[in-house]
Amino acid sequence: MKLFHLSDLHIGLKLIGRDMYEDQRYILDQIVEKAKEEKPDAVLIAGDIYDKAIPPAEAVELFGSFTEKLADAVPEAEIMMISGNHDSAARLDLYRNLLSRQHVHMIGMPPVSEEEHIEKVVLNDGYGSVNFYLLPFVKPSMVRKVVGQDKNGNNYSYDETLHRLIGREDIDPSERNVLVSHQFYVPKGKDPDQVDRMASEILTVGNIDQVCGDVLEAFDYAALGHIHKPMRVGSDHYRYCGTPLACSFSEAGQTKGIVVCELLEKGTVHTRVLPLAPLREVRTIRGELSDVLAMGCSDYVSVTLTDKRDLDVIDMQDRLRSCFPNLLEIRRETIRSAEYTRTRAAEREQSPYELCCAFLADLDEEEKAMLQDVIHTVQGVN
Repeated sequence: MKLFHLSDLHIGLKLIGRDMYEDQRYILDQIVEKAKEEKPDAVLIAGDIYDKAIPPAEAVELFGSFTEKLADAVPEAEIMMISGNHDSAARLDLYRNLLSRQHVHMIGMPPVSEEEHIEKVVLNDGYGSVNFYLLPFVKPSMVRKVVGQDKNGNNYSYDETLHRLIGREDIDPSERNVLVSHQFYVPKGKDPDQVDRMASEILTVGNIDQVCGDVLEAFDYAALGHIHKPMRVGSDHYRYCGTPLACSFSEAGQTKGIVVCELLEKGTVHTRVLPLAPLREVRTIRGELSDVLAMGCSDYVSVTLTDKRDLDVIDMQDRLRSCFPNLLEIRRETIRSAEYTRTRAAEREQSPYELCCAFLADLDEEEKAMLQDVIHTVQGVN
């Protein structure tokens, strides 16, 4: 059985204010063409279909068009998708039962009561059954009625929650089993701080959303979403495919693609990657102005200038935009450093009251008096 593994489409994304509609349509059409050539038996989309919980109309239209083209390209395939942390779970769940009759399984909500279980789709081939477990993004609070709470009445950690949620499923080890999930899984024994995460990802303080990858061992393949960089979780068979299109400049230079997974007899799994070529690359360029101007291109570009001498700001911007029509960001390395030093020095000379006034801005006299009183109270001034 051949599977296409995708995730983190982030349809509706803006890159530093630039609408990516044209670029996303281009890459989604490319995915459709790859599907037409490869003819997968199932297409798995592991969450973050949209970039926002309430996506703009253009994003909804684009996703609808993509799904329709994909279904036409591989009419015999099952299309399975789950919600991610960027999606509205309830909205994606809306036509869940209706769509399943059309070979489209759009699962927005995880099980939220004791009677419910992780959505399971069963397909068959010459080697027997393949069981797909479709688990949308989960917060411990969402499934507390399913997995319970600790002895103090608190929600379990993400790690304990996922282990309990998956552990209650009757997974037959003699059959082939596939998990589609959108969580932060960490290889067993690895420090989550060592996982290379992108600036476009939503991070939690202290990595409280980490889940130990040992929970994946019940499956023959885990199609994971959430991490934007292609990554394995301790095995070729448990992997993040990454975004099909760069969502931030921290993803510049990454090779994007579709993971193709082929399940043969139980215990035999082959994976490979079909590269995807964007309409425009996302690039970071660093150097002195004269050198940077020699690198002109039509890609999306973030430029960091390292010139130590002062530059004519207007002339500099005009010249850069002439060479880079899709320039999105200009940074000045030396000036920023100098300005930061001066700012920090100035802040050290200000009183707590002056610092608060500068930060809050536009305070009236009554609010200033209240602020002064608060500061005096904290400092123990009578």
